[in-house]
Amino acid sequence: MENANFFAYISRLTLISRWSLMRNCRQENDAEHSMFTSCVAHALGLIANNVFGKNLDADKMAVVALYHDAHEVLTGDMPTPIKHNNQYINDAYKTVETAANEKLLSTLPEVLRADYEKLFTYSKDSLEGKLIKAADTISAYVKCVEETSMGNDDFKQALISTKQRISDMGLEEVDWFMSAFGDSFGKTVDSMN
Repeated sequence: MENANFFAYISRLTLISRWSLMRNCRQENDAEHSMFTSCVAHALGLIANNVFGKNLDADKMAVVALYHDAHEVLTGDMPTPIKHNNQYINDAYKTVETAANEKLLSTLPEVLRADYEKLFTYSKDSLEGKLIKAADTISAYVKCVEETSMGNDDFKQALISTKQRISDMGLEEVDWFMSAFGDSFGKTVDSMN
């Protein structure tokens, strides 16, 4: 098949390092981040349904979250402080992100492309989209907790600001998740038993 390079690109997410402006006790890559974000997005969808009586497709949310940073295999990871520094940079990065997603989609056989396009172009303003973004932020929060629990002061301010962003979301599913699971992050394995 022509241009069937999609999964060769996706497999390279393990090569894309995150948190490049910070000293890391343990380096994290995009594949790890995407997997954990996917797990949290799925949980948020289930919480929405089972706790708050909503009707979200938690399975689809998990898959969308799994691919939420796929474009970074072409763009690299743009650090949040740079990406959100000003509107011009943010808008320019969204344009680059869209172009990278289009390039990735073009590497799929035509018969699969429409299904993957739905995953790459979900509505970020929908409740599902907001919860996927929340899962992404919770994943960043967990990384900050892990780093600070290892004594890495580089993540102190990031921990504070990320926790505040989570609180400011005002999403009941996120608040429930953090109430149920938030204190468990950073614990040692022995203390979880």
